[in-house]
Amino acid sequence: MYSGKRTDTVDFGGEMDYSDVKWFQDAPPRRGTPARHPQEQPQQHPHVQHAPPPPPQHYHPSSRVVEQNEGFEYALSAAHNVLYQRYKQYGQLGVLGWCSEFSELIDNLKELGISGNMFVTTRETALKACEDILKLKMEDVKMQLIIMYLSSQVARLRKFLDSEHVWTDYPDPAFPLEPK
Repeated sequence: MYSGKRTDTVDFGGEMDYSDVKWFQDAPPRRGTPARHPQEQPQQHPHVQHAPPPPPQHYHPSSRVVEQNEGFEYALSAAHNVLYQRYKQYGQLGVLGWCSEFSELIDNLKELGISGNMFVTTRETALKACEDILKLKMEDVKMQLIIMYLSSQVARLRKFLDSEHVWTDYPDPAFPLEPK
């Protein structure tokens, strides 16, 4: 029988004390330069002057990246309208189908962000789209599973875009408490 706890690990209890550990004190060596001991000081010659570091290069996105971001901004700005249209046409099943499409949009948006090509305006448009989606009034959606699925998709996108913020605008589930 599986009890959920591994028996090959030993738990001594208590928390480890990391107060004396100095995190991120030494930068890793750059490629092509030999690693040196942290206590060693680099040898400097008084007659050698070091050149100032080169200025950081500005990011110039390719036209493909610009087009991708524009496409996402357009899709995200229209997302709540498309959802409401599907809701009016097909009811609860329209919302469920839209959630599946929205999930694919989120996956592609995450790929764009992970590759470092998401613009700030795209991120802001996505967060605004999440707010607009949750503000929609869809009273005929009675299946709590669909409401929860919609909320989880919005939460998934929000967590990717801003994991530090806590949102409280999700709809409250209204499960029946007593069987009829």
